[in-house]
Amino acid sequence: MAQKEASVAELTKQFEDSTAVLLTEYRGLTVAELKELRNTIRQDAEYAVVKNTLTKIAAGNAGVTGLDEGLKGPSAIAFVHGDPVAVAKGLRAFAKAHPLLVVKGGFFDGNPLTAEEVNKLADLESREVLLAKLAGAMKASLTKAAYVFNALPSKAVRTVDALREKQESAA
Repeated sequence: MAQKEASVAELTKQFEDSTAVLLTEYRGLTVAELKELRNTIRQDAEYAVVKNTLTKIAAGNAGVTGLDEGLKGPSAIAFVHGDPVAVAKGLRAFAKAHPLLVVKGGFFDGNPLTAEEVNKLADLESREVLLAKLAGAMKASLTKAAYVFNALPSKAVRTVDALREKQESAA
């Protein structure tokens, strides 16, 4: 009994510490394939085989809803502590190479996710790509602003010179 309570406490902490959780079914995958999957997503997530009943209790304790339906059969969860998009992409790529891995859903940003929504998450660009695009857009805006600020004084100088020439020619 104490071991189950400790397992629930550990799972609850993992749910609370995760930015997202992605639920999978791994029926038929070998130990070597599971190890390969863990290594694939290790940078952004911890992949753990879980007991469904204990996971339901821990998810409830952590305020994570919507996973109960997916917690049937052999289940494993990717507890995401990094970029959820990268983990979703990693799971999808692994599932293409190993069709026995089935993404069943997840929980992200306070909301339960369906398997289809996890797939849409995988379609997004990674955080690094989005930050690079934002930086590029900001640099372009700053370059335009610098051009405008540099153009204003030179335009004023040309206008003053033209007025001076006009006055001199009139005089």
